Amino acid sequence: MDAVRKRFHQLHAAGTFVMPNAWDVGSARVLRHAGFAALATTSSGLAAALGKLDQQVTRDELVAHVAAVAAAVDVPVSVDSEWLFAETAEGITETVGLLAEAGAAGLSIEDYHPVAESVQPLAVSAERVGTAAEAARRHGLVLTARAENLLYGHADLDDTVTRLIAYRDAGADVLFAPGLTTPDDIARVVGAVGAPVNVLALRGTPDVAELSALGVRRVSTGGSLAWAAYGALRDAARELLESGTTGYRARGLTPAEVKSVFTP
Repeated sequence: MDAVRKRFHQLHAAGTFVMPNAWDVGSARVLRHAGFAALATTSSGLAAALGKLDQQVTRDELVAHVAAVAAAVDVPVSVDSEWLFAETAEGITETVGLLAEAGAAGLSIEDYHPVAESVQPLAVSAERVGTAAEAARRHGLVLTARAENLLYGHADLDDTVTRLIAYRDAGADVLFAPGLTTPDDIARVVGAVGAPVNVLALRGTPDVAELSALGVRRVSTGGSLAWAAYGALRDAARELLESGTTGYRARGLTPAEVKSVFTP
């Protein structure tokens, strides 16, 4: 296991860390310069950078993106790899290998099938997690297993907990149920799974200090930073178009910051 991947494993051993999601090489460099110890990609943010909607990025596009981001920063990069672009065990193993070769330190697997547009049955999903876990171990990667039902209108927390425990038992290193927001639900998941839990920072989610007190090991941002950046661009464009002023320049990076962040 190389040093970066070893460091990523160590980050999950104790305490709480924030792992923001970058959507391109530039945003990764900005986030690294801000001082974060690890970064992740974001499927929706990458899709936007390519002019697409989420779940429309190809595996080749993702692998190329991961290679570029991992080469640009000196911290671990975990990949939002959706359903691993594979129907079969062989395909899952191949995708894990490609992401490892691209420089990933970790990756995730979801139980939502974007073609079928449904959360997959538990037995099917747990088997897929087991295949991904075996492949991830061979490459020294941290595998995150995601229970997606809260994002797709299935608010049964019992089912979410059952799924996460099954994915833990199948070999996942980190468990993640995007959509958890209340302290009680988060505490229940953390207590039930007995393994590192990632929480997505959403509107209404407790702040990082409270999440840490609840036992959360890792906090990610998903596509929210990308949407914040695109929102700032929209506002700047409106100002320029509607008033002809350039007040937005005051909120941008300074020349010194640009030099510091982007000098190789």
